[in-house]
Amino acid sequence: MLFNSGVFLQFFAAFLLLYYLVRNRLMARNGLIVLASYLFYGWWDYRFLSLLVFSSLLDYAVGRALDRCTHPGHRKLWLALSLATSLGLLGFFKYYNFFIDSAAVLLAQLGLSVEPRTLDIVLPVGISFYTFQTMSYTFDVYRRTMPATRDLLSFLAYVAFFPQLVAGPIERASRLLPQFTKTRVITRQRLIEGTWLMIWGMFKKVVVADNLAPLVEMVFDHPAPTGLMVILGTVAFTFQIYGDFSGYSDIARGLASVLGFDLMLNFNLPYTATSPRDFWRRWHISLSTWLRDYLYIALGGNRRGVWRTRFNLLATMLLGGLWHGAAWSFVLWGLWHGLGLVLTRPAQSHVPAPDRPRWRLLQWAATMLFVLYGWLLFRAGSLAHIVELTSALACWEWPTWGLSYLINLMAFSLPLALAEVWQARAGDLMTPARWLASMRALLQGILLLAIVVFWQKEAAPFIYFQF
Repeated sequence: MLFNSGVFLQFFAAFLLLYYLVRNRLMARNGLIVLASYLFYGWWDYRFLSLLVFSSLLDYAVGRALDRCTHPGHRKLWLALSLATSLGLLGFFKYYNFFIDSAAVLLAQLGLSVEPRTLDIVLPVGISFYTFQTMSYTFDVYRRTMPATRDLLSFLAYVAFFPQLVAGPIERASRLLPQFTKTRVITRQRLIEGTWLMIWGMFKKVVVADNLAPLVEMVFDHPAPTGLMVILGTVAFTFQIYGDFSGYSDIARGLASVLGFDLMLNFNLPYTATSPRDFWRRWHISLSTWLRDYLYIALGGNRRGVWRTRFNLLATMLLGGLWHGAAWSFVLWGLWHGLGLVLTRPAQSHVPAPDRPRWRLLQWAATMLFVLYGWLLFRAGSLAHIVELTSALACWEWPTWGLSYLINLMAFSLPLALAEVWQARAGDLMTPARWLASMRALLQGILLLAIVVFWQKEAAPFIYFQF
């Protein structure tokens, strides 16, 4: 069930009616959220509901055991059980064929011919997101930074909460779980902000991302792309993936807001970043902070010397790249960003940058070139395609359809770029929600009209559903 589908609009309207009818009954509301979330998730494939329920029950039980257990060795065994099961399920469904094929290729390079036995495995939608969410709960209970919950219904609702179940934000239990244990107060401001986020997120997905998708495919699927084509296609993908993914996050936050919940900010103007480190403080914040808190710091962070810090950064970003998908292009993308963090860290840590507009502009331009090539790696799909696209950058032949391509690229990316500049200058991502009701209604009316005009009959899935 996609946010940008008529079925979801009907589903959410019916859910909202029932949700408001039981507004004074906390358990009824949580039970309704669980049932609705399971229906929402099962709409893709009901068979995968068993994985979601199993993961939820396992980590609930492990959390209770960790809370009762005082023996350090036994607590480590409980944690290991949770991590091995969660990562085992994720690894099997997402990476089994990838590692089998990669091993076969490696053995072939060594002169050993093998017949890889791959399986016809369907990747459960959202498994990377809810697996990391339940793992964070187990980690936090193990570290005693939060107590284990005794409320099974609230925990099931926390894991399966449908607005952010499939593509985040990846919420920490310490932040979201308590919101299920108290009566939600739905204020007028929550409704205003939630409505704005839903409309703005839908605009970014339906109008920006979905209309840039054919432009991206035109270049990345071209049999013989030129350098200018690759540049234009990469810029198009830069706006497409941002409009698509941040659009999903905005819709998720908006849906949660009108239900009385507060989801974390997942994107904070990432294309205004002035360094790779700054970019990861702004892009997919829920994942980057998860990797920092549960992987980078667990590896030792920056506490064991310069070279160990560099290793920890590279390892974290490599695994972060692999989290995105079972392909070497994602691993290379993670390595690219890891190298960027390693190489720019000394300058950021020891040499204060001059606070001059020209210097900041130079930093921004360098960062965007770095990010743009990263998106080329991300979108390419294979190492051979990366080599082909990178080699094509040496040929600057202007394609015959270049002007029309550029016009379409600007038509669908410029509104988003201008809005980002406006939000950055205002210093407030929610600045339209602060407007007078008449001005806010006019802006939202324009966006809704654009959404209706460009809404595709066959709703396009969100890019991050495949991760």
